[in-house]
Parts: sequence; structure tokens; C-alpha cells
Amino acid sequence: MTSPRVSRRTFLAGTAAASAAVALPAVTAAPAAALPGWPTFTYAGLPFSREDLEYNPTNELIFPCLRRVAGRASAPLGDYYLYYSPHDAPGGICVAYGDSLSGPFTEYPGNPVVSRSWSPHYSVTHVASPHVLWNAGNSTFYLYFHGENTTTRLARSFDGLHWTYDSIVLRASQMPSGVTECSYARVFRHTVPSIGNTYLMLLMGNQNGTRKIFMATSLDQREWTVKQRAVVSPAGDGESQIGNPHLALRDGVPHVVYNGASGPMYVTRVGVDFDEEVHLGVFHRGLSGFPDDGRTAAPSFAQKDGTIHMFYEAGTRLQARIARATAPAITGLSFPI
Repeated sequence: MTSPRVSRRTFLAGTAAASAAVALPAVTAAPAAALPGWPTFTYAGLPFSREDLEYNPTNELIFPCLRRVAGRASAPLGDYYLYYSPHDAPGGICVAYGDSLSGPFTEYPGNPVVSRSWSPHYSVTHVASPHVLWNAGNSTFYLYFHGENTTTRLARSFDGLHWTYDSIVLRASQMPSGVTECSYARVFRHTVPSIGNTYLMLLMGNQNGTRKIFMATSLDQREWTVKQRAVVSPAGDGESQIGNPHLALRDGVPHVVYNGASGPMYVTRVGVDFDEEVHLGVFHRGLSGFPDDGRTAAPSFAQKDGTIHMFYEAGTRLQARIARATAPAITGLSFPI
């Protein structure tokens, strides 16, 4: 087994080789068998071509976040905004827009909308992992992102494109003992009954060399209280590292979907009070060929007309791009956004 003290680069790469990818047409997308009662996703294409982007400093794209902006932002460029970021320096928070979940999506010409330097607030090596949450109460988009890996930050916007810096919402020093990273956060409007919070954050933390899933709760999206133990650890899946979590509700019971270092996504039931850890198995296993090359990560979900659309990070580290897969909707299953 891989030593738990793997580098961040090694974890994100998974076990697939990081040789140069060739932009070939996708192979026939035969769906992998799903867990009973869970969706079977089939590869459905690329929302845009990585090679055609104007802003593409590292030739790898990570952490998609799909949001409907029609009826929320004034004069939106499309019905949907798809947020993503290059990784490694300089990173940058980017946007593509489209009128259909099936695409195509068009690169926003002002990318990056958030860069690694934002005077006078910060200057870091990179910013990445955008997660956007719409607050209907004040008609505001909230953007969570990391930079550096020890810090999760927050910005606000009325149109989803132009952002006002808010604050640092979480530092590694606030995490449980031994945690040196707090990044790849997704935030949901979800109440844990025993806590009485309004918002839930799921994120990746590096604890003594092992990346696990942690949680934090908030009443206002800005002040966060961290649960002082991991909610999901990798050993239950036979993995050395896990990350990039997303919340799923099955008949109202919270589950966490996340990816492992070896390539697939997994799902674990955590219970209504996040005091369980029942590893259910592989949630999704990507294609062995293009574009997944054996690795899928960082899912973002949308559902419309009886179809679940999963936007995700496809491919090996240094070659990742944004892809989309679809599955029929399942009664009682939802992915809060």
C-alpha cells in the first residue's frame, strides 16, 4: 500500500500514469454497474474543449461547480454558469456559461474572475476549487475557494461574475490536531438536527499525512465551527487518501460522495447527525480510456427533467479536464446545492 505520507501531487494523480493525453474522441460510454439503489452514470461528453480556452495556464482543470443563474443574476450570459479552476500556480477561478446542462458552454472572456492576487486582501501562489452557493434571502452568490491550501476564503457577488472579497472563513489552525490543509470545500444549506445549524461545509483535510473528509457548520455562511474528528476516513474503502466531497441525501439521510486516490468515487452513509461512517462502496467508476483514464473526482450535480447531470474532474493529474455524465433520476435521492 502507498505510504500515507504521499504528496498532494501524488494524491491528486491517483494511481493512473500521468503520461500525455491525446484528445481522441470518447470511447463508447458503457455505464459501470452502480450500487443497488444508486444511479448508474454514463459519460455524456465535454461541456467545452480545454484546448480552445483563452485562459489555460496549466492545461489541467479541476473542481467544477454548476449553478443555475437564470432568474437570479441580472442579465446573465446564460441560464447556467459552470465554475472551474486550473490547478497549480497560478490557478484562478474561472467561469463558462450555457443555456443547457447538455452544453455547449462558452468561456467567459474575463477569466479568471478571481486571481491569486487580490490587493489588499491576499497574494498567494494559487487559488482554486470554486464552490458557489446561492442565498435567496439576500439575492447573493457566495464563492468559497482555497488559496493557499491552508486557507478557505469567501467572496460575494450579485451577478456571479464580479466578486467582492469577504473574508477567510477557515484556516488549518482551526481544524483538528494534526491537520495541515483545509481545502476543496463545498457548502450546502443543510441542518444537522443535533447542532441546529443552517449551513454545512464538507472539505478535505490533511491529517498527519492522510487526507480525510471533515465537516464544519454555520448559521450565517461566514462563521464556522469545525467538528473535531473526520466524518469519513479512507481505510474503509481500501484507499490511502480521499477528497473532494459532495453531500447526497437518500430518503433524507445524509451520505457523502468523494473520490479516492486510486481513481473511483465512493459513497458513505454518515447519518442524520453525522455520527455514522458506513462505507457503501464505489459510487462511480470512470472509463479506462478518454476522458477519464481511470480517474474521476470532484462531482457537482444538477437535476432536470428526470435526469441527473454530474459534472466532474476527468483524467490523471496534470491532464484533468471537466466532463459530464448522466443518469436517470432516482426517487428519494437528491444532491443538495
